[in-house]
Amino acid sequence: MTSLLSLLIGYLIGSISFSYLAGKLLKGIDIREHGSGNAGATNTLRVLGKGPGIAVLLLDVLKGVAAVWIGTWLSGSEPLFEVLAGISVIVGHNWPVFFGFRGGKGIATTIGVMLTLAFLPALIAGIVAIVSIAITRYVSLGSLLFTALLPIMIWFMAGSREVFALSLLLFVFAWVKHRSNIVKLLKGQENKLGAKKQV
Repeated sequence: MTSLLSLLIGYLIGSISFSYLAGKLLKGIDIREHGSGNAGATNTLRVLGKGPGIAVLLLDVLKGVAAVWIGTWLSGSEPLFEVLAGISVIVGHNWPVFFGFRGGKGIATTIGVMLTLAFLPALIAGIVAIVSIAITRYVSLGSLLFTALLPIMIWFMAGSREVFALSLLLFVFAWVKHRSNIVKLLKGQENKLGAKKQV
């Protein structure tokens, strides 16, 4: 029962949309009605500026870390429930119960989950993603590379079956949520980092 409770707690933690709250507190707006329409760190950066964008990024990462830690504590370090807690917090972020099930794309929270469950593979994939963003200024490309590389890194670094399965699921999550970005990337129409949207 306590193990299942970790899933509910993870989902509720994920459902706290820091991007939405930042928009309301700082500008009195619904961030989902501005910029790209996404309730995430990148859109917060574009619409509200660097400080709020970085704060939302860190808080969304911490959501993932917290959910896995709670899953570990409540399940007695059972890998399956650690992984399920990771899934639940990302589902909560993407489809938050508190905000009409309209959330973000889950990349920052995915980073938090995977750094907790598979630190070295996530670190390597993260470095590649950061380099790609620095070169191209496409955050979406970095996000897609990060989730694509995770299963490969975990496979070759002999990660647990549960974490490998999670990485595959998160790959699907990310690519489905980024499908419009993929189309824009292919057409050369994707927004670059630093292109701020004024409210």
